[in-house]
Amino acid sequence: MNLPNCLTLLRIVLTFLFIVFLVRDGLTEKIVAALLFAMAALTDYLDGHLARAKGLITNFGKIIDPIADKFLVLSAFYVFAYLELIPFWIFGVIAIREVGITAWRLQAVSRGTVMAAETAGKYKTILQMLAIGAILFYEILWSIPRLHDSFWNAAIHGFFYAGILALMSVAVGLTVWSGILFIWHNRQNIHVR
Repeated sequence: MNLPNCLTLLRIVLTFLFIVFLVRDGLTEKIVAALLFAMAALTDYLDGHLARAKGLITNFGKIIDPIADKFLVLSAFYVFAYLELIPFWIFGVIAIREVGITAWRLQAVSRGTVMAAETAGKYKTILQMLAIGAILFYEILWSIPRLHDSFWNAAIHGFFYAGILALMSVAVGLTVWSGILFIWHNRQNIHVR
């Protein structure tokens, strides 16, 4: 197994650890969750970069890499919805788009067709990662006892939560828009059986 594929598998392991720490209370747990997410996101960049630069693209990597990517992002949004940091419908919309497009791309790969990522899809991924980072930052702030006891009030909580919802609304909008663009630009690859 080559290094890019090992990094992809590492991302899956890091995602499981990220979930374990994210659902726990406490400042240390939230910081560890944020660090695990950052490491997993870094493997997402590194595995693709190394595979292209070193000519190590494999069929296994083509299949497992997008699955690992979606597992990381959807796990984060699911836990955020479970913790009532975002509404469940936001998770649902993102999950339908991500799972649908990924399944379609994997089916195309199995037929020997590669559907390139859209520019809008790349921006969508960046915005989703920023949204996850912002929510993790919020969770860390909320977990600091002194800050929480002396500084945090309903107005500040409302301000942060409104910011999270605004960022998530933009992320959802771009997620849906990039999905529509992807479908439109790849409509010739739609095969109905």
